[in-house]
Amino acid sequence: MKEATDNVQSMFYPVPSPERYTDSMAKVKDELEDLQEEIRLVTVTPSLLERRNLYREEMPDVIEQYRSESRRYRRVHNSLQALIMVGSTAVTTLAAMEAKDWTWQTILMIGLGFCVTIATAFTGYYKYRERSYFLQQTADAIEEEVNGFMLGVGPYTEQPADQAMALFTQRVESLRNEQRRRQQQLDQPADQAQEHSQPVS
Repeated sequence: MKEATDNVQSMFYPVPSPERYTDSMAKVKDELEDLQEEIRLVTVTPSLLERRNLYREEMPDVIEQYRSESRRYRRVHNSLQALIMVGSTAVTTLAAMEAKDWTWQTILMIGLGFCVTIATAFTGYYKYRERSYFLQQTADAIEEEVNGFMLGVGPYTEQPADQAMALFTQRVESLRNEQRRRQQQLDQPADQAQEHSQPVS
């Protein structure tokens, strides 16, 4: 009888409780990437469904990348915009003082004028605000597709699993291609961007 009790207890209690929160997020991400790479190597020719599933698993990282870049460009734009507004106001104020010799007002006015000119040039050339807007828009659109696919709503309503995955992949790739096209337009000079944006008659 005791042996039977010991066997029952050994069936339910031999597994130690898992140790949680012992690894850092970076280590967990590295392990996940290693496992995904092992899956690709083990499955020499993965099926179409497996490739689509791997693609779907990468979407959270893509969304987070777009959002982090969008936040970074927004911070840079806001900082430069604040420098432009404060600097231009300060330059106008100091210029009204009409300093005739090299005093601290003259040096400060020259320095602020230089900073405002640099900030204006960087803001106009790199278009931080537009980059931030387009990246955030693309991230939101991809997240909407992910939620629609996971919940089976919108274009994914009552779709078989393989067809829903194919549609999801097609729509997300279309969004990413549109983001790349916008990025290329922002990298072009203003006159070339206007030429490419005009419809061909």
